[in-house]
Amino acid sequence: MIRAKKSLGQHFLHEVDFARRIAAAVLGESGNVVEVGPGQGMLTQFLIGRFHRLLLIEKDTLLSQLISDRWGSDQNISIREADFLSFDLKGFWGSQQFSLVGNFPYNISSQIIFRMLDLREQIPELVGMFQYEMARRIVSGPGSKEYGILSVLAATAYEGRLLFKVPAGAFSPPPRVESAVIRMVRKKDFSLPCDYQSLRVVVRAAFGQRRKMLRNSLKALFPDETLLQDALFERRPEQISVSEFVDIAVKYELLRDSLPS
Repeated sequence: MIRAKKSLGQHFLHEVDFARRIAAAVLGESGNVVEVGPGQGMLTQFLIGRFHRLLLIEKDTLLSQLISDRWGSDQNISIREADFLSFDLKGFWGSQQFSLVGNFPYNISSQIIFRMLDLREQIPELVGMFQYEMARRIVSGPGSKEYGILSVLAATAYEGRLLFKVPAGAFSPPPRVESAVIRMVRKKDFSLPCDYQSLRVVVRAAFGQRRKMLRNSLKALFPDETLLQDALFERRPEQISVSEFVDIAVKYELLRDSLPS
């Protein structure tokens, strides 16, 4: 019996019905799917046979070997013992599209979303298990206490929806929190009038001091006259829509590019 490693944030899903429901939520229209952290293969068994090509990325050596022993001979399955966050997905897939799925380790869940956003041109869909509070944070809108950096950045390219909750008892060992599965589907038009990295700078600065008005939290990015003239800067970050954050990022770029180098 393989024991879960706390250092890797492992909680093995053992309720078959939840695994089946997660797999059923994956559209996989490209025919290519990446499963992050397949563990003992509870979810994997319901993905096999549904898609043209399945890439399993497992960091744990023992689990990677277990998966290889079970499905390594299947020509449509590729297994890599690697850290998903540093694995060369572009090198593996080239320019192909692929869906992302998994019972994601909670200790890297936000990093998985950021990785998806960095590769948004190749990832049309994500279906994954997150800590419930994290799931709400990813799919929340302005005006809610969960609305933050992840909410804004994810919504620039994806439509997010919370599908269902999963109780702690569905895992071994059970986590101390509830979990939830979300689906993120890429928008048809996910282009931005500003550079994505500029938007990240603005959003991170705003939510870095989320209780303050933008005229205080964005002081380092804008001159005083701009902050005082625009009523938008009199609001707090949770009151700012995604499109308004994009507008601020555009203003930031215009100001930055107008300064002498």
